Amino acid sequence: MKFKISLFFAIIGLSFVLILAGCSTNKSLDDYCDGITCNAVANTNEINIEKLEIYHFHGTHQCYSCKTVGAYAEETVNTYFADELKSGKIVFDHINGDLPENKELVIKYEVTGSSLWLGTYSEDGKFKAEENVNVWYKIKDKEDYMNYLKGIIEQKLAGN
Repeated sequence: MKFKISLFFAIIGLSFVLILAGCSTNKSLDDYCDGITCNAVANTNEINIEKLEIYHFHGTHQCYSCKTVGAYAEETVNTYFADELKSGKIVFDHINGDLPENKELVIKYEVTGSSLWLGTYSEDGKFKAEENVNVWYKIKDKEDYMNYLKGIIEQKLAGN
């Protein structure tokens, strides 16, 4: 009986951890920033950014959290960065990682599951991709999510 109870709690605990992880495991500097205080720890060597790609990677079948992360990201970009979208400085898209035609992007970004990625192209030709997992913890508060992501995008555009 003790074994069954222990196994039950182990399965529940593992499920809880996977849900909180947002179906993803990669971390970046942004995982430790809140969009406001991040400037204090961010790289102060600003570089000129040619283009910023923001991709919501997902599978064919999405849960509520996966759909919300993508919808809030799209709304944030459309609300605060319409000019950058029009000019091509920012690219936003929802990418179904299960489809063969998206395989190249999945490999380029090293995607392992549902996630939100920001890829920067600097003037010197360098590309850097970073996953942001903090957005998963902010989906219960749309305003907080949007303010947070807006701050992250502004930092990326500023070269931080």
